[in-house]
Amino acid sequence: MNNMDRRVFLKRSGLLGLGVATAAMLPLRAEALSFGKRMVMVSQTKLAMGTFVSMTLLHSSKDQAEEAIALAFDEVQRLERLLSRYDNTTPVYQLNREGVLRDVSPEVGDVMSHSLRFHEITHGYFDVTVKPAVDFFKEMVFKQKSNPTENQLKEVLSLINARNISYQDKTIHFKKEGMGVTFDGIAKGYIVDRAAEVLSDRGIENYLINAGGDIRTKGSKQGKQPWLVAIEDPEKRQKYPDVIQMRDGAIATSGNYEVYFDKERMFHHIVNPMTGVSPCSSVSVSISAKTTMEADALATSVFVMGPREGTDFVNSIPHCSSLVIAKDGALLKSSRWRS
Repeated sequence: MNNMDRRVFLKRSGLLGLGVATAAMLPLRAEALSFGKRMVMVSQTKLAMGTFVSMTLLHSSKDQAEEAIALAFDEVQRLERLLSRYDNTTPVYQLNREGVLRDVSPEVGDVMSHSLRFHEITHGYFDVTVKPAVDFFKEMVFKQKSNPTENQLKEVLSLINARNISYQDKTIHFKKEGMGVTFDGIAKGYIVDRAAEVLSDRGIENYLINAGGDIRTKGSKQGKQPWLVAIEDPEKRQKYPDVIQMRDGAIATSGNYEVYFDKERMFHHIVNPMTGVSPCSSVSVSISAKTTMEADALATSVFVMGPREGTDFVNSIPHCSSLVIAKDGALLKSSRWRS
């Protein structure tokens, strides 16, 4: 930290208003800077949800800003303990283990309801029941270094369909044995939105939250300038494909460059629920929307759809826009995308 140029550190941690739409290595510490006599900028980064979560706030009171950021991180941790599929103490883990979950909490029920809604909106391209395929790729391709057979894929595919989830009377039930859900494509966005609500409820009118590429902004940075968000280069050369300005809104990016199970990246954490395999025609999809949850879910969906079909789909949604980076390097922008 002492050897790092201060401006580089401030830029990476979001204090200069530049949020990068991906996870980045950031120092786990808080920083406070004064801007004249009226505003203080407070920023902190912590590990959560399997990535780095960074929050940058501008407020007239340093103490109030620090209190708000602490409460927002508390909310992130609380929700993660409910929605993670990896922790054996969470309701989602219990649902996947037993195939049924009773007395569903409002938060789990909310995410499940939205998941089923996005399944309908995207005509099945968004599907939280792809967990069996993701687990299968992790075991077969990553650990055993073996490609799946057609029969194996067919068996896995039979377990994928969100219509086989029953959710009523505070009970979630799988209609087929062996099913499982992963909220990886929606929970992070949902949690970011809830953290943003905490900040707003505490009177914070200017902030940027970046949770590994799921970004929520409100207000402006210093000098009443809009927040700047850079779209990550999938090749990690720091040649950003685009930069956009944001005030009140959200953006999320999905790509095959963060979590994959083979060197060629043919098998990764995004799965086409129609085929049971990972889509390969896109390398990155960024969606701008009103909420981070919506941007998160739609980024996954558009990645599965493919560059052209996905862009056409986004054009049909009035309040959303997209930037798709295709496998051949082509950039496809929806009609409402503003660089």
